[in-house]
Amino acid sequence: MSRDTNSTTRRRVLLGIGAGTIAGLAGCGGNGGGGTETDTETETVTPTETATPTETETPAGTASVRVAHLSPNAPSVDVYVDGNAVLEDVAFGAVSQYLDVPAGEREVEITAAGDADALVFSGPVPVEADTDYTVAAAGEIGDDADQAFEPLVLEDDNSDPGGDTARVRVVHASPDAPAVDVTAASSGDALFDGVAYGESGYVEVPAGEYTLQVRGDTESNDGDVVATTDVDVAGGQVYTVFAAGYLSPDDEPADTPFQFVLAQDTGGGMSTEMASVRVAHLSPNAPNVDVYVDGDAALEDVAFSAVSGYLDVPAGTRTIEITAAGDADASVFEGDVPVEAGTDYTIAAIGEIGDDADQAFEPLVLEDDNSDPGGDTARLRAVHTSPDAPAVDITAEAGTTLFDGVEYGGFGYTEAPGGDYTVQVRGDTESNDGDVVADTDVSLAGGQVYTVFAAGYLTPDDEPADTPFQFVLAQDTGGGM
Repeated sequence: MSRDTNSTTRRRVLLGIGAGTIAGLAGCGGNGGGGTETDTETETVTPTETATPTETETPAGTASVRVAHLSPNAPSVDVYVDGNAVLEDVAFGAVSQYLDVPAGEREVEITAAGDADALVFSGPVPVEADTDYTVAAAGEIGDDADQAFEPLVLEDDNSDPGGDTARVRVVHASPDAPAVDVTAASSGDALFDGVAYGESGYVEVPAGEYTLQVRGDTESNDGDVVATTDVDVAGGQVYTVFAAGYLSPDDEPADTPFQFVLAQDTGGGMSTEMASVRVAHLSPNAPNVDVYVDGDAALEDVAFSAVSGYLDVPAGTRTIEITAAGDADASVFEGDVPVEAGTDYTIAAIGEIGDDADQAFEPLVLEDDNSDPGGDTARLRAVHTSPDAPAVDITAEAGTTLFDGVEYGGFGYTEAPGGDYTVQVRGDTESNDGDVVADTDVSLAGGQVYTVFAAGYLTPDDEPADTPFQFVLAQDTGGGM
């Protein structure tokens, strides 16, 4: 393994979300052939043009530079090159596209986002013409830092590795993690040996799918596995896997967990392993809430029965916290929620707050099947979130049983021809003919997916809030709710 002891880099998504929108960093290749994929499908950060030589200067060529925010306890930042703002509001884990800058010694400044006077780094960074670089803001801010905040400069080898071969780089940017070995799960072979904080290295492997294992460094490369990640690498392409965040966040100044991020450095951009997550507020006696993902406010002032749009978040274990709206100290839930790349999820806040709850407040994590059900067919899911309701049957008015014996917290999918339906909720019986306690009209379009949540109290007069039983219908595909 070759090792760049002066180098480190990384990426993540920018979750600066309010009321269901995400601001993200765009990604596209610069002249160096590497770049990043758009972190979200919403607003992108467009780099400000950097200063160009005047007519009296002798052009020295250009370098391609991207910036990564890898400091797990630093706020979002702005980045300046030679006094010009090139990136703004960069969140932890975000990696910019490659920017063309004049070769030579560039003056780089990193400040807290929106506050040019809150300087966290200022210094020269030399870059050579026709070379690709990643400048990573790594380490920690504060006097008690395990690793001091600094820019780590990586020279990126984005040359062609060959048709059936991929080049993979691992970068150790976790400030509380010791030196590590990285092995392939299928063979146990060591791909990287004894990588310490701030170090990186490349290896070339046949194209294909791999599970990478991070282990404590041992002479025989057989230490305990502390984390794994799946990667799918294509021939002729170059990738970087960043190990970032805190290995033991409970003992550190921020709750940023250890995580992997896969970046595709060539071939049209960076492939960030992302999951799509939305949030539903279905707790009938809880106030409006704010939702935080990895310490960042993702949704604010969410009322009962609201279902957000899907938000793109990095795959892995995300720390979710739900608080009373406007009061970050009034936490009603905090815990880890694992999400897989390329998968859609609904995280429903269900149950009740308070000591006398029939059903305890908790997040119900649902994996959403948003695949195409077919042109004339709709897919409908029912989710039982009414804390005082017994198990129920759900029928169509025509007598067809759609769902049988769904208990609180239970759910299921069914497919039906597109059209108009009256959906009935009945007490659960063996013959699915119990008394109808509620019904709702739904119009389902072919080729679309829907979720109907049964929420609220069946008998609100006997419960701690006057939130009546109701249906909440969400359209999961096709751009609508």
